Amino acid sequence: MIKLSFSDDVRQELCTCINDKNKHFVCLYGMILFSHTFTDSRICFQSKSKVAADTFRSLFEKVFCENIPCCELTDKNNKTMYIYNISDERMIEKISDKYHLSDNLHHINYNIIPTNSLCTFLAGIFLSCGSVNDPKKEYHLEFTVYKKELAEELVLLLKEIGVTAKLTLRRKQYIVYIKGSESIEDTLTFIGAQQCTLNLMNVKINKDFRNKANRIANCDNANIEKIVEASMKQIADILLISKTRGLSSLPDDLKEVAEIRLNGAEMSLQDIGESLTFPISRSGVNHRMRRIAKIAHEIRESESDNYEK
Repeated sequence: MIKLSFSDDVRQELCTCINDKNKHFVCLYGMILFSHTFTDSRICFQSKSKVAADTFRSLFEKVFCENIPCCELTDKNNKTMYIYNISDERMIEKISDKYHLSDNLHHINYNIIPTNSLCTFLAGIFLSCGSVNDPKKEYHLEFTVYKKELAEELVLLLKEIGVTAKLTLRRKQYIVYIKGSESIEDTLTFIGAQQCTLNLMNVKINKDFRNKANRIANCDNANIEKIVEASMKQIADILLISKTRGLSSLPDDLKEVAEIRLNGAEMSLQDIGESLTFPISRSGVNHRMRRIAKIAHEIRESESDNYEK
C-alpha cells in the first residue's frame, strides 16, 4: 500500500467536507479558476495527486452532469501526471457561462460564492494548485499559480482570513507561500482540514519536546564536564598537599573535605557537603575547596622560588 503524503492527507480530508450542492459548485470553481490552463478554447486541469484528480472528475460530473476523460502521463521517475484536457467548444462555453469566466478576465468573482463558502472555495484552490510539506521536515505551504493577477488576489484572500502569504516567481510560475506553523495551522483549519491541523500541532509539540530534551542533555553534559574538570583540579591540589606537608597539616574541617574528595572524584560539592560529619551547604564546601586551593598555590609558589634559587 502506497503511503500518502501529508498534502494528500489534507486533500482527502477536504474531500470529506465537500458534501452538498453549493460546496460542489464552489470547490469546482476554485479548481477550474486556478487550473493549469484556461483560455477561450481550452481548460486543462492537471495534478500529480490522484486524490485531487479524482475529486476534479467527481465534482465535474456532479456540477455539469458530464463525464470527462483523464489522460495519465508517467515520467522517468515513474511519477504520474493526471490531466483533464477540455477543448470541446460547447463544454468550454457551458463552463464559462456557469462560472462567468472569460479568457480576458481572470479574477475571483465573489458574487458567485455563496455566503460562508469562502473556505470551500479556498479548499478548491488548494486541491488545484496547493501543497504542504511534511511538518516533520519543514513548515511550508504553497500554491503554484499560473496567472499573476490570480496569485495577487490569492495573497489578498489569505490576508482577509488573517494569514500572511508572500509571492515569488519560480520557473515562470507564481508561488504564493506561507511559512510558520501557526499560519499553516490557521490555513488548514479554515479550509476544513482540522484533523491534519491537529496532526501538525502534535508533530510540533514532539519537535519542541525533543529540542528541549536535547538542550537539557547538552547542558547536563557540559555541567558534568565542568564538575569532572573541577574535581581533577581539586584532587591535584590535595595530592600536592599530601605529598609535601601531609593532610594532617590541614585544619580538621579542610582535612575531612580533602579525604572525602580523594575517595569520591565523581561526587558533586553538594554530595560532599552532605557526607560531612556536620553537613554543610554546597557553597560552604566550595569555600573550603578554595582554601585548599590557596594552600596548594602557596606550595607551588614556594617550590618555584626554591627552584629559581
